[in-house]
Amino acid sequence: MKPGHVWLHLALLGASLLAALGRTDPGAGRGLDVGVEESQAEEFRSFEVTRRKGLSAHEGLPASCGKTLCGRGSRCALSRETGEPECRCLEACKPSYLPVCGSNGRFYENHCELHRAACLLGKKIVIVHSKDCFLRGDPCTMADYARLKNVLLALQTHLQPLQEGSSRQDPASQKRLLVESLFKGLDADGDGHLGSSELARHVLKEQDLQESFLGCSPSDLLRFDDYNSDGWLTLREFYTAFQVVQLSLAPKEEVSVATVTVGLSTVLTCAVRGDLRPPIIWKRNGLALNFLDLEDINDFGEDDSLYITKVTTIHMGNYTCHASGHEELFQTHVLQVNVPPVIRVYPETQAQEPGVAASLRCHAEGIPMPRITWLKNGMDVSTQMSKQLSLLANGSELHIGSVRYEDTGAYTCIAKNEVGVDEDISSLFIEDSARKTLANILWREEGLSVGNMFYVFSDDGIVILHPVDCEIQRHLKPTEKIFTSYEEICPQEEGDATQPCQWASAVNVRHRYIYVAQPALSRVLVVDVQAQKVLQSIGVDPLPAKLSYDKSHDQVWVLSWGDVYKSQPSLQVITEASTGQGQHLIRTPFTGVDDFFIPPTNLIINHNRFGFIFNKSVPAVHKVDLETLMPLKTIGLQRHRCLPQALAHTHLGGYFFVQCRQDRAPAAAPQLLIDSVTDSVVGPNGDVTGTPHTSPDGRFVVSTAATSPQLHVQEVTLQGEIRTLYDLKISQGISDVAFQRSFTHSNQYYVYATLETEPDLLFLELSTGSTGVLKNFKEPPLGPAQSWGGPRRIVRDSGLFGQYLLMPARESLFLINGRQHTLQCEVSGVKRGTTVVWVGEV
Repeated sequence: MKPGHVWLHLALLGASLLAALGRTDPGAGRGLDVGVEESQAEEFRSFEVTRRKGLSAHEGLPASCGKTLCGRGSRCALSRETGEPECRCLEACKPSYLPVCGSNGRFYENHCELHRAACLLGKKIVIVHSKDCFLRGDPCTMADYARLKNVLLALQTHLQPLQEGSSRQDPASQKRLLVESLFKGLDADGDGHLGSSELARHVLKEQDLQESFLGCSPSDLLRFDDYNSDGWLTLREFYTAFQVVQLSLAPKEEVSVATVTVGLSTVLTCAVRGDLRPPIIWKRNGLALNFLDLEDINDFGEDDSLYITKVTTIHMGNYTCHASGHEELFQTHVLQVNVPPVIRVYPETQAQEPGVAASLRCHAEGIPMPRITWLKNGMDVSTQMSKQLSLLANGSELHIGSVRYEDTGAYTCIAKNEVGVDEDISSLFIEDSARKTLANILWREEGLSVGNMFYVFSDDGIVILHPVDCEIQRHLKPTEKIFTSYEEICPQEEGDATQPCQWASAVNVRHRYIYVAQPALSRVLVVDVQAQKVLQSIGVDPLPAKLSYDKSHDQVWVLSWGDVYKSQPSLQVITEASTGQGQHLIRTPFTGVDDFFIPPTNLIINHNRFGFIFNKSVPAVHKVDLETLMPLKTIGLQRHRCLPQALAHTHLGGYFFVQCRQDRAPAAAPQLLIDSVTDSVVGPNGDVTGTPHTSPDGRFVVSTAATSPQLHVQEVTLQGEIRTLYDLKISQGISDVAFQRSFTHSNQYYVYATLETEPDLLFLELSTGSTGVLKNFKEPPLGPAQSWGGPRRIVRDSGLFGQYLLMPARESLFLINGRQHTLQCEVSGVKRGTTVVWVGEV
């Protein structure tokens, strides 16, 4: 039999023979199934053909054979002597090569030949599915052949030990070097081909080891592993014989950059190639993706490509691929996500008197960073630049020094990048203030008379503060009535001489309503911004301590403690919050909740599906579906001994920053990073500690602590990578922080930070690290008597386009002009105004 025919026989036996050879081809199992199924199907077809031929008069058979049934390997014919139908053995079979083993120890070229032989011999011969049939009478069995190869490698190791540098390589590389040296040792003439004479000479040199080979010799390498049956073994065939995986990756393909627009799908294909390549493993942040049940990464193609459906900015970052068991050779895919621009203009409408200055601002977000241009009534304003008309902050602000009547018009802001464009209009009317024109009426009806205010909840009710004029526009006293129930805002308890209000937490609901918690009264008040009055009260579980607004689902989450010891915490949700009336209060199934976190939205990310709840004494956070209010999974932090204290999130790369405390550990624990794509812990965020705060656009992370004189600033790049910008040493800890857009550079931010023990305000330009301090503010409010109190000294910003910040003192409020980094004014007579909400642009 030809050597090539032997391998053809063996291949048809499938994975059973490959397993004996030590093969690990993932398709071997499938090959066996297919081979067995095909042989069974062929056997059945052969029987059916013979049976049908015996039952019909087709192909020249006499009609009298129609009722004669013949077995396989035979055919009906009329006897020459009697003329009666009889079964005769087939004279020949149709040529086909599907070898099978017979129970008589012989193999036949196909099923028909086996059945014909059985007919001729008058014996019963059945098909035997065994590899031994092919090698019957051969002194070299498969087990002996495998042992031979192991002995050859052992001998080569003894004759040529690995060099010092090679011993540090991985086992796969060591085996490759060993097999290569064995090949060179056998290749006597050095032509890169092993012939039968070279293999025979080798066995003569090793007479003392022949007993170990049993019935096999190196010549059998040519018999079993000469795949192309050319009578020679090449190094590649030699590698295959010894199961040496040969992988390669072109240097130019070591790093591949892929760019996809948000919302589309993408495919990442691994460039690692080679013979006997094992399955490809894909990783993100060191975690294998193949074995995770992910909603958006759920399909690996036949070529082991990675499919990501509906790409978002959380998917940006690095993905690596390598063959299973060969991590030393890997390819890195850098996935970049482009986002079309999204813009907001401010104000949408304004009316000004002649001679005053006017500014129109446009904030744009997108990836890559959009370029901003302005049109006035459809004409490009860049051709009209002058001292009177100028563009500031990289074009994001159009400033008119002294407006004239001809400046009236529609100013269109256009933001454009490589993947899209967005635009919006800011209208400017120049009218004499003495004339009650439509422009003035529209301007006032836009809500500017009731918007752009700080709502301060103090001991003496609710103060509505206009920051530009530094005046209290309205003061809702504790005795004022709630519109729907006629209860007092802060009812006086029997026996109390005073009637102080107690507030815990407040949230802005789409600039229409403010929800504020009154812990001692176990209720939440709803303040109507337009009417500037308390609309209604909603009874909740005892001691509501924290509110958060889920803008994506228009619901307010209420965390109540049950008592001051937090022994009976509960989480309730107020649905349809922006309707003002007709809301529903839903009790969630969560127990033992200490805190929760709902990621904020911004211009790019306007919808969030998931929130997180946690207990500060349990090393885990629990992922929750915000729509169904049902738990989805638990992310364990036990390995890092992290008790979660607070969370922050950036949509760039999808990272969650977890502030940790380690049980009974005196030092602050490093933050942990969680990947929202895989819901798994990436690891520590370097050595960064403290409470994380992310800027509104997700690009900057500021970490501070009241007990640490360290302020960490990190940047999340548009490729989803976290890098440290700088660490600042300050004289003491930070109490609270607020972010404000830069007025000189587009898409940059300042952070304002109150100090824990000093009445100063630190401000820091995040991109450059440039700092400043505003001093000599009055002492902050005394520490709250209630345990639900927030930071010692808070600071609140005034929204996306605001330039003012508010910082309360013991019996007054300080307003800071962030554009000029100066004190705007002090408003006296407001005691303990520690709960503050800004109501501004819609």
